[in-house]
This record gives sequence, C-alpha cells and structure tokens, in this order.
Amino acid sequence: MRHRGKITAVINNAARCCELVEAEGSLAAYVWRFEPDPETLPEPQTQSTSPASVALSKDLKKRGWRFVGPTTVYAFMQAMGLVND
Repeated sequence: MRHRGKITAVINNAARCCELVEAEGSLAAYVWRFEPDPETLPEPQTQSTSPASVALSKDLKKRGWRFVGPTTVYAFMQAMGLVND
C-alpha cells in the first residue's frame, strides 16, 4: 500500500475497532446487526451497494472510521456472508 492516507486509516480504524468491541461486545455482533433481509436484495451481480451497506458505512464513519464507503462495506459484507452474491 503506497497511499499514506490509507496507511493512517488502517491505524485509525484499528483503534476505532477496539473502541467498538468495548462498546458492542464484539465486532461480529455489531456487523450482523446490519444483515439485510434477503427478500429485499435485488438479483446477484447487479449491484455494488445495498441499503444495509450504506447504513453500516454511515455508522462506521460516524464512529470515526475512514475509507469505509458503501462499496467497500458491501464487499466486506459479501466476504462475511451477510450478502450472498
């Protein structure tokens, strides 16, 4: 990674993650609160964001996280299994 902003964001987000774990109990418990209803999701492979990823992104940004836009969060949700594309 060469972008200095991303390097500082990783360090910042790690600290914010520790705060989130203290406040919510675990990162998994926090993230799974944003699990979308499968009935409301459009066809797979037709989107790069969802209302749930936008909500999670906004909440993380409100908590001080950086570089966590809706598209990045949607990819994370796919990797976690919250969204099955």
